[in-house]
Amino acid sequence: MNLWKTTLAILILLILGASSASAQATLRGTVYDLEGKPYPGVKVIIRNTDTGTVHEVTTDAKGEYLQSGLRGGNYTLVFRVNEQDLFTQPLRIGGSGEFKFDANFKELLGAELENIKKREAEQKKFEAMKAAFDAGAAALEQAKQFRNRAANAPSAERAELQSQLNQFAQSAISSFEQARQTAGENDRNLHLIYAKLGESYEVAGRYEEAIAAYQKAVELRPEEPSYYNNLGNTLAKVGKIEEARAAYQKSAELNPAGAANVWMNLGIVLWQNYRYEEAIEPLQKSLELNPRNAQAWYVLGASLVGLIEFKQEGDKSIPILRPGTVEAYQKCIEVDPNGPFAAQARQALAELEAIGVGISTKVNVKKKKG
Repeated sequence: MNLWKTTLAILILLILGASSASAQATLRGTVYDLEGKPYPGVKVIIRNTDTGTVHEVTTDAKGEYLQSGLRGGNYTLVFRVNEQDLFTQPLRIGGSGEFKFDANFKELLGAELENIKKREAEQKKFEAMKAAFDAGAAALEQAKQFRNRAANAPSAERAELQSQLNQFAQSAISSFEQARQTAGENDRNLHLIYAKLGESYEVAGRYEEAIAAYQKAVELRPEEPSYYNNLGNTLAKVGKIEEARAAYQKSAELNPAGAANVWMNLGIVLWQNYRYEEAIEPLQKSLELNPRNAQAWYVLGASLVGLIEFKQEGDKSIPILRPGTVEAYQKCIEVDPNGPFAAQARQALAELEAIGVGISTKVNVKKKKG
C-alpha cells in the first residue's frame, strides 16, 4: 500500500512538471538602431510585472535576443544602451509558445529625436537672439547717455558728443535688427525687439523708421500702453499731431494709472508746436490726475502765456492774460520750489511783471515744518 502511494505521488509530480514545462513561453526579437541596422550589445530587461521576476539578455551581432522559460503574464521590456534606458514597452505573454517583439529605434525614437533636435535648435536661436538684444540694449543706453550730455554741453563739445551718440545709436540699431532677424516672425519676444528698435531709431533722429518700428510693436502687442505713448512722442516730432493725439489717447485708455504722464506728453507736444489752445485741455487732465507735477504746471502756464492778448489804450498796448496763467506758474514753484521748472517759472513771472500785466506775481511757498 505504501509502495502504491509512493508511485502515485511520483506520477503526479511528473505530470505537474510536464504541465509546468509546457506552460513556459519564449520571447525573441531583433533590435535595430537609428539607421535601421541591427543593433548588437543592447541589454533587454524583461520584467514580469505580476511576479516581479526579472530576466536580462543582450542582443547578439545580428541584433537578435532570445529569452525562454517565461511564465505567462504581463511584462515590461526595457531596452538599455550604455546604462541608459532608451525605450520601454509593455507586453502581454501567453502561457506557452513563442512570442516576438522587434524594436526599431529609427521608428520608435526617430520622432522624439527630431523633437529634441528641434528644441536644441530653438534654444540656440533664442540664445543668439538674446545676445544680440542685450548688445543692443547696452548700446542704446550709451546712446541715451551721450544724448543727455550733448543737450547740456557747451557748443564746442556737442559735435564730438553727437558723433559718439550716432555711433552707439547705429550699433544699437544693428544689434536689434540682428535680434529681429534671428528671432523669426513667430517669436513671442518680437514685439519687444521692435519697441527697442524704435527707441534706437528715435535716438538716432531717424523718426520715420522709429514710427514704423513702434507701429509694428503695437501690431504685435496691442495691449501695451507704453508702445502707444512712445509712438505718440515720435509722431509728434514729425508734426503728425492728430495721429500722435490718437496714440496718446489709446495709451491713456489702456493704462489709466499712467494717464497723467500721457496727457502731459500730449500737452507738451501741442505746446511745442505752438498749438497753445489745444494744449490746455490735456494739461488740465494731467494735473487733475497728478496735481504735484511741476513740469505740467509750467507747460500749462507757458501755453496760457502763448495766448496772451493785447488791447490798445491810447499809445499804450496793455497785455491781457488768460485766467490761471500766473497761478499755474505759482503752483509750479509751490510743488517743487528747488526744481528746474521752478526756476523757469520764476523767470516767466518776472518777465510778466516787467511787461506790466497789472496783477500780483508774488509766490507764497509754504515752508516745510522742521
